[in-house]
Amino acid sequence: MRLFKRTFLAFLTILLFLPSLSLAKGPRVAVFDFDFAAVHKWWDWDWDIGKGISDMLVTELVNDGTYRVIERKALDKILAEQDFSTSDRANPETAAKIGKILGVKYIIIGSITTFGMDTKQVGIGGGAWSQKFGIGAIGTKKTKAKVVINARMIDVDTGEIVAVAKGTGESKRSGLLLGGLLGGRGGGGGMVIDMQSSDFRETILGEATEEAVVQLKDQFVAKAGKLE
Repeated sequence: MRLFKRTFLAFLTILLFLPSLSLAKGPRVAVFDFDFAAVHKWWDWDWDIGKGISDMLVTELVNDGTYRVIERKALDKILAEQDFSTSDRANPETAAKIGKILGVKYIIIGSITTFGMDTKQVGIGGGAWSQKFGIGAIGTKKTKAKVVINARMIDVDTGEIVAVAKGTGESKRSGLLLGGLLGGRGGGGGMVIDMQSSDFRETILGEATEEAVVQLKDQFVAKAGKLE
């Protein structure tokens, strides 16, 4: 009877660890900072939203566990050594070379095409709203937020695009884009915004960003089974 109990407990232990063991063998990927050249820069401080969104996606993928994601510090170190510039973010060939150095099978690159006020809410398009409302509008104009991100997963050995994903996030609420983060100021001055902080996520812009990033994660996870 004791032998049966020990055997049964050992079997349960194996079952508990099987999921983590299988996840540990998942595809190894590196997530590069996203390009945001297409976004009209309505903020007047140094804010790398491409890096912020990349970090958010890394966190989502790590928490999910389907992929093995390269550590941010390791990626930054190689990028600095290879003099990888902001303009290279959307270049698959350059990114693939970095991926080989990192020893990953796949890289994720992409671009942010919308980040800010939902223009449908104000009845104007493109960058016109910033000219009408001014930079101060981010602190005084109540609206909904919208974020659109396109991403690609590339095989570093072949250069083939093996998966694509698109995330579109829209805030459920209306309000100030960055809520109280600006402290009532129209511009941000020298402020730093941590896009993974609860303060940012609680803003309508943070809400839209998180929704878009989660959509990217879900789409890449759904396609993981088709990868080698």
